[in-house]
Amino acid sequence: MTRAFLFWTAIAWSLFQIWYASPLPFALKIGVFNDFEARAIHLAFAMTLAFLTFPRAKASPRSYVPLYDWILAALGAASALYLFFFYRDLAQRPGLPTTLDIAVAVTGILVLLEAARRAVGPALAVIAALMLAYIFAGPWLGGVFAHRGASVGRAASQMWLTSEGVFGVAIGVSTSFIFLYVLFGTLLEKAGAGHYFIQMAYSLLGHYRGGPAKAGVVASGMTGMISGSSIANTVTTGTFTIPLMKRVGYPAVKAGAIECAAGVNGQLMPPVMGAAAFLIAEYVGISYAEVVKHAFIPALLTYGALFYIVDIEAMKMGLVGGTRTRVHPLSERLVKALATWCGVIILAGIVYFTLGALKAAMGPQASWLIGLGLAAAYAGLLWNKARHPDLPEDDPSSPTMAVPDFYETARTGLHYLIPVIVLIWCLLVEEMSPGLAAFWGTVTLAFVILTQRPIIAFFRKKGDMAREVRQGVSEFINALEAAARNMTGVGIATAAAGIIVGTVALTGIGLVMTEIVEAVSGGNLIVMLILTAAICLVLGMGMPTTASYVVVATLMAPVLIEIAAQNDLAVPLVAVHMFVFYFGLMADVTPPVGLAAYAAAAISGADPVKTGIQGFKYEIRTGLLPFIFIFNTELLLIDVQSWWRFVLVLAGAVVGMACFVAASQNWLLVRNRLWESLALLVICFTLFRPHFWLDLVQPAFESKGPAAIAAQVDATPKDGTLRLRVQSESRAGDEVEKLVRLSLRAEGAAEQRLRATGLILAKQGDDTIVRSAALGSEAAKYGLRPGDTIHAVLVPVDRLNPYWITLPALGLLGLIIALQRRRRAAA
Repeated sequence: MTRAFLFWTAIAWSLFQIWYASPLPFALKIGVFNDFEARAIHLAFAMTLAFLTFPRAKASPRSYVPLYDWILAALGAASALYLFFFYRDLAQRPGLPTTLDIAVAVTGILVLLEAARRAVGPALAVIAALMLAYIFAGPWLGGVFAHRGASVGRAASQMWLTSEGVFGVAIGVSTSFIFLYVLFGTLLEKAGAGHYFIQMAYSLLGHYRGGPAKAGVVASGMTGMISGSSIANTVTTGTFTIPLMKRVGYPAVKAGAIECAAGVNGQLMPPVMGAAAFLIAEYVGISYAEVVKHAFIPALLTYGALFYIVDIEAMKMGLVGGTRTRVHPLSERLVKALATWCGVIILAGIVYFTLGALKAAMGPQASWLIGLGLAAAYAGLLWNKARHPDLPEDDPSSPTMAVPDFYETARTGLHYLIPVIVLIWCLLVEEMSPGLAAFWGTVTLAFVILTQRPIIAFFRKKGDMAREVRQGVSEFINALEAAARNMTGVGIATAAAGIIVGTVALTGIGLVMTEIVEAVSGGNLIVMLILTAAICLVLGMGMPTTASYVVVATLMAPVLIEIAAQNDLAVPLVAVHMFVFYFGLMADVTPPVGLAAYAAAAISGADPVKTGIQGFKYEIRTGLLPFIFIFNTELLLIDVQSWWRFVLVLAGAVVGMACFVAASQNWLLVRNRLWESLALLVICFTLFRPHFWLDLVQPAFESKGPAAIAAQVDATPKDGTLRLRVQSESRAGDEVEKLVRLSLRAEGAAEQRLRATGLILAKQGDDTIVRSAALGSEAAKYGLRPGDTIHAVLVPVDRLNPYWITLPALGLLGLIIALQRRRRAAA
């Protein structure tokens, strides 16, 4: 009875989310829910499943659900649904809660804290509870922590009855986007795509030294795009790759560390980025496509660097790869490799150019034609798959590993790319909302999972068609249930994180964080960044990706924006949010609470703390990137106006990251000498920040008076940057001068382009002041407010290309390589 209830509750939740994301409610004009109502239903489902699937303690019974769990589940669901059923009444009395409203809110908050403790772990529950205690303890605290406090009614209303707390932005993104992407990833896994991606990676790389580890890195990158969880990614690919790594000679600690580092970095890989991409877009106020663009190079760098680390470890241990099941002649391998890469290029061209031109030429009819083309491709790929036998499974007991043939492996699952193409097409070409794009991708994937088995059986002219249909339906239903269960922790986490957001808004604790960081760092910007990174690591411990990002973005992103602006560093908002996201995510591998390290150690059999320490050593290269793109935003493809500049940025970043890995691992071609490691670090710094050395000789900008603002806006290309030096007030009320960076995405007259950033200027005597900064705009997020005085606009100086500075660094790198090659030959 209980199992059936849980099963159908999970199914109902998935179906509700599909319905909410679809265009059907508006087309049929039934079942239309506004955002607040949908969030209430979303949390009611999450609370129900949290108490019925996560036991109270280790000693709690597992064979049945105790009565107190049923009571807590009912209280949690009822507290959330109260907002759904009485939404109109609550909307008519904002800020005037009744006694019943307060009682429901207090009950809901307390039950939510217990749900968070069970489903997410104690870290988030403790932080949220401390935040609630801080609300009431404010009048009794001294120094910077003091505030006027709030009554129970005021706090309860803020947290539960408005969109400023539990039912705020975080759970809104969970409701609108994250659930559908988790469902998409679950359907893809149930369809067999997860295993297919792993086999593809192993068939490509398994015959190289350290092949299983390299396959694990690549497979984690592919599955990390769909899993939405560091732990899920580590377990999914680690189950296959960790035993293989141990079989070729990797110690258990290093095998687990490589996999947990790769699993964590899966959350940095577009397009899904552990669902944090959608939260970043919401907080920063940019489109999802822009977030993907900004995340592209850092994701490639961190995965490429881990790939290089794996190769270095294999070199140190003298490892060899697996044996191929089939060796093609060199000429055939070159032709097939060329055909494969040409196929990828052709596919990308079709998606981004050909289909786009077709859409422009045919209008609405193009979608039908594209759909028919994808259906024909799907049938053709299944026909080709049916002509060949399925690949055999690897035998774990075998002392050697048979590496499957790449082309035989590739043709078994190319049809899995069709739903991914649909998803990317809807997101980036049709420019649909992330929720609607996920809906159409999920519909396509549901069609695949329901039909692939019977169609293959039909082409092979054998097998029971009815049985294959039933199997497909069973896999689809199981995916609906699994997605809801996977989302339980995410839904609870985003709701509990809303308590932290509400506390920041109610008490102004963000100002306290700013003052603490400034005081401890003594005003030194680098120390401030290191301290901010450390705080993000601590805040992210024991929390899933989405909750970790919400917490660090709420508490630390405003701190970093304020401090950077006051230190004459104009940092884009997206760079700040990616900085805190990277370090919040690294907590998953940082001992002693690194959850991904515990998951990897459970598979490898190694000590989890040692695995976490080794994994953290591997992750240092990921921690380098946020410090780089804070100072060099070209890594985020900001202000890169030409293709040749993009090539220079990418090439310099790749070589720079390779130098950092070689220095941190103390190995390039052979073991480094001390001066070589130090030189590699200098080369890395130069390649990542060539502007630094040139700035010492010639500044990049010159200051001009406010009268030059209009001319500079007109001269700035679309998506370019305007830098203003502003006299403003800090959040503590002190007069400060800061540097503000605005992105000019709109076109038109100077006044219109500034207005698009939220900024309206006016003359007041001889001064240029801020007349208004629109609420929620980029200008407001930089802390601009009416009455601020514009002192100057920074205009770029025509100077030497900074990448000429990299030539001496590359020469030094060539010298190190030559010396190490001589030592290797002598050895």
